[in-house]
Amino acid sequence: MKVAIFLGSKSDSETMKKAASVLAEFGVDYESYVISAHRAGDLLVQTIQAVEKAGADVIIAGAGLSAALPGVIASRTILPVIGVPLECVQPGLSNGLAGLDSLLSIVQMPPQIPVATVGIGNAKNAAYLALEILSLKYPEIKQKLLDFRKTITSQAEKNSSITL
Repeated sequence: MKVAIFLGSKSDSETMKKAASVLAEFGVDYESYVISAHRAGDLLVQTIQAVEKAGADVIIAGAGLSAALPGVIASRTILPVIGVPLECVQPGLSNGLAGLDSLLSIVQMPPQIPVATVGIGNAKNAAYLALEILSLKYPEIKQKLLDFRKTITSQAEKNSSITL
């Protein structure tokens, strides 16, 4: 396993599946876990330790509402943590902030305990950032990422001319 994906709640799975999909597309092994930072703190710490022992290189963590999960994980490991702020989709729990509260919670980590943060609900970008981190250590991932970038650049160039 190279990447561990943590979700604060099962209701986050639809969004976080997008990160898993990108990793699978690039052939990167990952495992996912649903653990609340507030309700199962001891289990979270044990799982972080197990993920480290299993050889994970990067952690992606998505959470909504108070969005403590990425920060708590970052406080317990020196592995890079990428936070995905999520809009709360649990019935009856929406606070009307559309994930802005989660974004601010994750991006405003205290000094010395950073969490890389992507846009609200942008689990795909979390996976692409994880791939970039992995490419520093794994030449095969670096090559796949370079090939992918060439492909999307070529597509963008083909679509750059339109008639108005």
